[in-house]
Amino acid sequence: MLLNISNHPSHIWDKKQTEAAIQSYSEIVDIEFPQIDPECDIFRIMRLADEYLEIVQNKIAENPDTQVVVHLMGELTFCFSLAIMLASAEIQCIASTTRRNAIEKNGVKKSVFEFVKFRNYYDL
Repeated sequence: MLLNISNHPSHIWDKKQTEAAIQSYSEIVDIEFPQIDPECDIFRIMRLADEYLEIVQNKIAENPDTQVVVHLMGELTFCFSLAIMLASAEIQCIASTTRRNAIEKNGVKKSVFEFVKFRNYYDL
């Protein structure tokens, strides 16, 4: 099971990313990424990361016979804090990698991101 904690719910992923997730992890469960005020301090970030660790641990407890992996992308200090907590709890954590393609039309540059693969934050 892949727990998707990101600002991009799985229903908007491109086909390649969805297929890679299903092939590797069988199912995707979206967990809404928190709204993080840019003014909040690191102590609030760490409390929030601790709350999300508990959410992940509860999902693991609900699915004891299933390997659970966390897809974590978003606000950097929150992701860093949660990734450290997940590592300490021996819970695998991955990021999605993309290729950025710039398309220019009528003088306006637009970035289109193409999924490449999932990458481990660390290997447990």
